[in-house]
Amino acid sequence: MTNNVTPAETVAGLLAGGANEAAAIRSPGHPAMTFASLRTAAWTMANALCARGIAQSDAIALLLPNGHEMAVTFLGTTLAAIAAPLNPAYTLEELDFYLGDLNAKAVIVLEGESGPILPAAAARHIPVIRLTARTLQFADALPNPKSLVPNPSSTLPTPDTPALILHTSGTTSRPKQVPLTHRNLAASAHAIAKVLQLGPHDVGLNLMPLFHIHGLIASLLAPLSAGGAVICTPGFNALKVMGWLNTERPTWYSAVPTMHQAILERAQRQPDAARAASLRFIRSSSASLPPQVFAALKDCFGCPVIEAYGMTEASHQMTSNPLPAGQQRPGSVGLPAGPEVQVASPEGRWLATGLEGEIVIRGVSVTGGYVSNPKANAEAFFDAGDGGGPWFRTGDLGVFDVEGYLTISGRLKELINRGGEKIAPREVDEVLLDHAAVAQAVTFAVPHAKLGEDVAAAVVLKEGAVATEDALRTYTAGRLAAFKVPRRIIILAEIPKGATGKVQRIGLAQKLGLG
Repeated sequence: MTNNVTPAETVAGLLAGGANEAAAIRSPGHPAMTFASLRTAAWTMANALCARGIAQSDAIALLLPNGHEMAVTFLGTTLAAIAAPLNPAYTLEELDFYLGDLNAKAVIVLEGESGPILPAAAARHIPVIRLTARTLQFADALPNPKSLVPNPSSTLPTPDTPALILHTSGTTSRPKQVPLTHRNLAASAHAIAKVLQLGPHDVGLNLMPLFHIHGLIASLLAPLSAGGAVICTPGFNALKVMGWLNTERPTWYSAVPTMHQAILERAQRQPDAARAASLRFIRSSSASLPPQVFAALKDCFGCPVIEAYGMTEASHQMTSNPLPAGQQRPGSVGLPAGPEVQVASPEGRWLATGLEGEIVIRGVSVTGGYVSNPKANAEAFFDAGDGGGPWFRTGDLGVFDVEGYLTISGRLKELINRGGEKIAPREVDEVLLDHAAVAQAVTFAVPHAKLGEDVAAAVVLKEGAVATEDALRTYTAGRLAAFKVPRRIIILAEIPKGATGKVQRIGLAQKLGLG
């Protein structure tokens, strides 16, 4: 395989724009990797996979910790095959499911790996390829030198070649495989770089897991596509973020709201250090950012806060608030910034400005459909008859205002149906967050014998603050209709979160023993 073909709509094309001597990948405690060395490492890895008989259509599972090793391995794998990043925290049972569902042809791990991925791969007779962190090359000798295959230029990925497979979260059903092509990834990366005005002088601090679409596209591919650098941290650690901001001097970072809240809690204790950070802006995505947190972040760090809206099926970004001099609207996810976006009725009719409906999308960054799942595809896609191709149903409810800004009301599956009356959990969250003692709030459904569902909430109090369940219920009762007031409010030290730091409302009642 050679690296002389780098079309703009492939991962190779995204890596081609950076100046040879410019820093591309940085990692705390490690020397920077230039774009020239990154390209060499990625293509060396791709050639090594091809030499093992890996084909462009093969799914390669990546089970690596966050950091520069995972970043480079992801990039190199997409040049030779389909990258399938997995959460290193998965159990043996979960790994067995994902390896089988992917029909993985190999698994890449760090050289010293000794966890459940090894028996999971062995049980399915899947080869394990070990990566040496120091050299970013595979430690294993080729199992059979005769397995070397020719690598003509025709094996290079095209824009329509699958580059990445991720699974949906599977909170309400079996996880679905989302295949994304090089064109999908490139389109989203370019859209993010454009709306954030990223350039060669920008340095992004990656706090997101690199097995998640947010981390892979917004935090890794988008800045690289603009010739900028990425600081690959070993993973989110709220205790270390302020130190990284001080020593690494990033110009921006992107995270989910729960991460922002944890960062904010520590930054507010160090106001001078927060103001001295070199941040040009802060980006938030993957869940709704409470307006209270938006305002506090902006005040604490003294920079714009850019809320965006993304999901795996769209290769991440769909809408975004603009940078100044554009207007950032707390509570809104901004303007379309990638695919086409509409709000539709259940029958697939476009709804007028100001009317709530399901958010639907289509465009270059949107997946063409789930893998081997005709039922899910029939439910998720519909043709509006306008000749522009199928639209994807996001499952989110939203409304456009007169200036084209989109506000998300909630997820259709998360709406609480209390005896026929629908409650949007986010509305209750925001009321609770206005209480002086509340740092975090998540509203969710609990079973009810007569009503079907009732309202409950979990809250985390601010450090040193005191509040009782009764006091919080009384507070919400003064600001919400009676049927929206939580029947239970659970005060916790920490709200359970998923692997990417997002709180999942569905299933929270069971996790807290209320189901």
